[in-house]
Amino acid sequence: MTNSKVIPIGADHAGFKLKETIKKHFKEQGYSFKDYGTHSEDSIDYPDFGHPVAEHVSKDKESLGIVICGSGNGINMTVNKHQDIRSALCWNEDLAALARQHNDANIIALPARFIDATLAIKMVDKFLTTQFEGGRHQNRVNKIACGD
Repeated sequence: MTNSKVIPIGADHAGFKLKETIKKHFKEQGYSFKDYGTHSEDSIDYPDFGHPVAEHVSKDKESLGIVICGSGNGINMTVNKHQDIRSALCWNEDLAALARQHNDANIIALPARFIDATLAIKMVDKFLTTQFEGGRHQNRVNKIACGD
């Protein structure tokens, strides 16, 4: 992924600080963000900030998104309700890389209460710079979506 792409990012109150840390780090490297919120640590509902990220990625097939909540589970479940979204809950660098390489994940979900900022930055970097391998994995990815 090139630094010229806009990365959609969203978090709930538990993920607010980590979201801000990630944005600051990657802005220094030339990345741009579309911040869908939240913009404070006031208690809110994660779907309100996950759905816009998923809609952004659904419309811009080249984009990769980032979502964050306390466990990562709720916001991950939310964005995965959208057609063409393959969000992966990650808690280490290997999972972030494999999500891209084998699953063509287009959103990474981070568990803010279970990882520190240093690890989160490493995972996001791995996610944004790893390419989908295709090949034998493409057939599997094609089978993920349910027909409507």
